Amino acid sequence: MIKNVKWFFVVLVFSSLISLAFSKENVHAEKLQEGDKIPALVLCDTVQPLNLHSAREGYTLLSFWASYDAVSRQNNAALAHLVEKTSQVEMVSVSFDRYASVFDATVQQDGLTDTRCYVETNGSDSEAFRAFDLTGGFTNYLVDAEGVIVAKDVTPAELASYLKK
Repeated sequence: MIKNVKWFFVVLVFSSLISLAFSKENVHAEKLQEGDKIPALVLCDTVQPLNLHSAREGYTLLSFWASYDAVSRQNNAALAHLVEKTSQVEMVSVSFDRYASVFDATVQQDGLTDTRCYVETNGSDSEAFRAFDLTGGFTNYLVDAEGVIVAKDVTPAELASYLKK
């Protein structure tokens, strides 16, 4: 009987450790919504000098994408070309491509020359991927001058109408 209890205890402890190892929930990221402060952007395991809490007037559009995700890439390029036509928005574009050469070719092909483009070569294993909760897909955030999220998942049409306000 004591032998069975020991095995039961061992299995219970082992299963608890396994369940803890696989739960990498980021409570803050799941709750990133309009009205929240934007978290610091960590790329390639270092905090990048990207001023998402800009003191200037206007907005910052933080766009996450990857060359292998056609929808996010198309949305990013369309937003970048729209932002080029206005001084109200500064765009920061972050790609999660694993290879910088793929990123460079995509930036060139999509004509993202006026956009501040960065690559996170750690991909889905990166701190930024977890901090901005991109497990459900790539997204973007429109951030005001105080670093507060004004809108999330903005399409080019929504951005254009938002800027007319």
